[in-house]
Amino acid sequence: MSSRRNQIILLATLVVAFLYIVYRSNRSPEIASVTSSADEKFRPIAVENPALRLDLLDRLKKLQYQGSHRNIFSATAPPPISAVPPVAVAPPVVGPTPPAGPQPLVVPATFYGYVTDAQTGARRAFFMEGENVYVLAVGEVLLGRFRLVQIGNSSAELEEISTGRRATLTMEEPTPS
Repeated sequence: MSSRRNQIILLATLVVAFLYIVYRSNRSPEIASVTSSADEKFRPIAVENPALRLDLLDRLKKLQYQGSHRNIFSATAPPPISAVPPVAVAPPVVGPTPPAGPQPLVVPATFYGYVTDAQTGARRAFFMEGENVYVLAVGEVLLGRFRLVQIGNSSAELEEISTGRRATLTMEEPTPS
C-alpha cells in the first residue's frame, strides 16, 4: 500500500510544480513593475518665458483672409475673379524668337475608303501614296512611320510612332495618276 501512497504524493507534487510553472510563465513583467506616477515629484517643463504673448494673439485676431471665398463642400465652380491686378509689360526681347510649337503632323498618304468584313465586323482602311495602295487594319503601320489608331466612317486617325503625335485624315477621292 505504501507504493500506492508514494505514487499519489509524487503525482500531487508534480501537479503543484506544473501549476507553479504555468503561473510564472503567464504573469507579465509589466504588471509586477508598474509604479504609480504620483510617487514622483512634479517637475514643470523648462520654458524660458511662460508669459502669454498677447501681442501675437491680437495680431492673429486682426488677420483678414484675402483669398477666394469658396465653399469647399460645393461642387459648383467658384465665381470669376472680378478685379485682376494690372500686369506689367516687359520690354520686347531682341533676338531669335522661339518656335510657336510643334508643326502639324503631315501624312504623305491619302485615305480614300474602307471595307468592313461581314463575318467579323473588322474594318480595313485604304491609303494611297503616289501609285502605291496600302490596306491596313487598326494597329498596323503605314509607311513604317504611322500607326493606324482608328477607322471612322469618313476619317482615319493615325499616330506617328516616334513622337506620339496624331493626325486625322478625312476621306478623299483618289486622284488618278
